Amino acid sequence: MLNIKNLLTAIPFFRDIRRRDHKPAYGALDIFKYIGPGLLVTVGFIDPGNWAANIASGSAYGYTLLWIVSLSTVMLIILQHNVAHLGIASGLCLSEAATIHLPRGISRPVLLFAVLASVSTSLAEILGGAIALNMLFGIPIMIGSILVTIFVMIMLLTNSYRKIEKWIIGFVSIIGLSFLYELFLVDVDWAEAGLAWVRPSIPEGSMLLIMSVLGAVVMPHNLFLHSEVIQSRQWNLKDDNVIKRQLKFEFADTLLSMVIGWAINSAMIILAASTFFRNGIHVDELQQAESLLRPLLGNNASVIFAVALLFAGVASSITSGMAGGSIVSGMYGEPYDVSDNHSRIGILVSLLGALLIIFFIGDPFKGLILSQVFLSIQLPFTVGIQIYLTSSGKVMGKYKNSIFLNIILLTIAAVVTFLNIRLLIEILT
Repeated sequence: MLNIKNLLTAIPFFRDIRRRDHKPAYGALDIFKYIGPGLLVTVGFIDPGNWAANIASGSAYGYTLLWIVSLSTVMLIILQHNVAHLGIASGLCLSEAATIHLPRGISRPVLLFAVLASVSTSLAEILGGAIALNMLFGIPIMIGSILVTIFVMIMLLTNSYRKIEKWIIGFVSIIGLSFLYELFLVDVDWAEAGLAWVRPSIPEGSMLLIMSVLGAVVMPHNLFLHSEVIQSRQWNLKDDNVIKRQLKFEFADTLLSMVIGWAINSAMIILAASTFFRNGIHVDELQQAESLLRPLLGNNASVIFAVALLFAGVASSITSGMAGGSIVSGMYGEPYDVSDNHSRIGILVSLLGALLIIFFIGDPFKGLILSQVFLSIQLPFTVGIQIYLTSSGKVMGKYKNSIFLNIILLTIAAVVTFLNIRLLIEILT
């Protein structure tokens, strides 16, 4: 008698469903199955903190600081690919790997510091969403912050990762299209902008904004998040060919996503430079930017600006909450799982901790800027443990970093440290 169960199992499609560690049949379009994790990271650096830093930079210095977006994005591509490499090759996120392979006296303080960075990130994201609600509907910042936090917690605690990923991709698309529309409304000096993208310049008094842009692009919580979510695409950790193919697909996803983020961040500075700087207007809050766009570019431009900011705030709050959950669960040697109490605690600490701080912030725009500076100060610690772990044969096996890659990663760490020292000197003097 024909056995239907055995027949279905013999068919590759159904056999793959039954096996967790199956070997995928790659096709020309399989790359699109891997698009997603990188876009979650992209949301993290087109968040309201970026909006604040970029618009302040463009309105104060025109196109001059576009180079820091280019530099930060190159650094980000290298760092994110490296940490995704960790997730693919070891099956561990950055927090898990640090907990397992580093002494507790080192891993625990760094990871606790990273939790604070996640709180700082969530602060900027929630504030941005609240500011957008204020622009659109006149809702007070405090009430808007509560509404954004509640919505994000519902999303995180009730939706699966793959559903959230689809929402995020939609949010990124809306944000990108919004800025594309805005750029069509302004007169851009593309020759000057092109030169500014590749010519480093540090105008007097610009160091705080440079550090803000750096902290808003290269974000520590994204390193933890990427190493976690990339594992949603794993097929078989025991098959070298599968791992190598994954690494190629992951790099394509990371590169595409980071370029999208670079373009959106650049568009923010260009928009501010072409509208506010050109008219001698220095913007020191996002509400001011929205209100000034109306007489300069029309009512549609200001509404689209606010809508895009709302999507940016909600989407990036979701990813910062996920990062907080990943860091805390990793401290207990566990993967991120929203049904697990440790992951839930991380989510709640990240979001509710940020909400609590918001109640004590007098100037929301300044809060956005300073939150990004805090991220840039924490970043060298996260990058340091990342380099150590991805260089370790015990952790990565034959997929550990090459000497050349380590030199590049250490150079990035040195640049970040140098910029932090410059910032501290400028603040103290």
